[in-house]
Amino acid sequence: MKPERKLRAAVIGVGYLGRFHAQKYMALPDVELVAVVDSDGARAAHVGAELNVRSATDLRSVLPGVDLASIVVSTEYHFPVAQACLEAGVHVLVEKPVSQTAEEAAALIRLAAEKGRVLQVGHVERFNPAIVAAQALLDEPLFIESHRLAPFKPRGTDVNVVLDLMIHDIDIILNLVRSGIADIRPTGFPVLTDDVDIAHARLEFASGCVANVTASRVSQAAMRKIRVFQRDGYLSIDYNERRLVHWKRARGAGGEPRLELDERSFGEADLLMEEVRAFARAVREGGAPVVSGEDGKRALEVALAITRGINHPRDGAKERRE
Repeated sequence: MKPERKLRAAVIGVGYLGRFHAQKYMALPDVELVAVVDSDGARAAHVGAELNVRSATDLRSVLPGVDLASIVVSTEYHFPVAQACLEAGVHVLVEKPVSQTAEEAAALIRLAAEKGRVLQVGHVERFNPAIVAAQALLDEPLFIESHRLAPFKPRGTDVNVVLDLMIHDIDIILNLVRSGIADIRPTGFPVLTDDVDIAHARLEFASGCVANVTASRVSQAAMRKIRVFQRDGYLSIDYNERRLVHWKRARGAGGEPRLELDERSFGEADLLMEEVRAFARAVREGGAPVVSGEDGKRALEVALAITRGINHPRDGAKERRE
């Protein structure tokens, strides 16, 4: 039997993160990285030479020879680049946030469906083994507390901290709770940039669950943790350490209630590798992506609502009163 042809991949945007995407494709045995594209010709040539693949500055010149592509350009270009790829029949993995507006996200979802192509969004924490394991232990979340704090880095400041960092936790929480949001109470302010650098939001779900979400990109130390409380106990997840702590209600020898500890550590994990591998598998097998365009759109809508509430707090308060 003739072996299956390797999928041909390209990476559009090979700055800091895009270069890593390219390396992951190179490591997949069933994928051939055929091109890297960047508006900076020197950068494209450098990464192309490093990986021994074609480099280009013109996206459309490479699309005819490509099956799937990672889009790792600035957020403002997510929509036009993803649109061009999908229109050319190329499967797309677009970094988060999926686009600048919900309308753009909806247009990409429609186009992917029309073309029969995979549209996956780069919410990489979905592939964290501690998060994957936690989903099997959840029944009905009642209260969630999330912190994502990071030291300042100029990279990523093309968007505010909600769209840069908090959106990861928004996506995780939406996936865990699976209920509509009844109210959002946000606050935030700039510190080192002209946009919001620290943000907090209280998300109230129709199910009764409440989530407090905090993100900062001007902290002295990194922290990425989430705690999920439910009726029979709670889970604490450290994203950085890939550690899951589960306190579950149990009965002591005398029948008295107590909490029983189950702690798991998952060791080293390459989340981006798992994300890219899952994307390639969805393309080859024709299945649904782990993080769909709809998932990306929902997370974006909440992130934008938080941003609006921070920028126009009186409008948000008025909406709640009415």
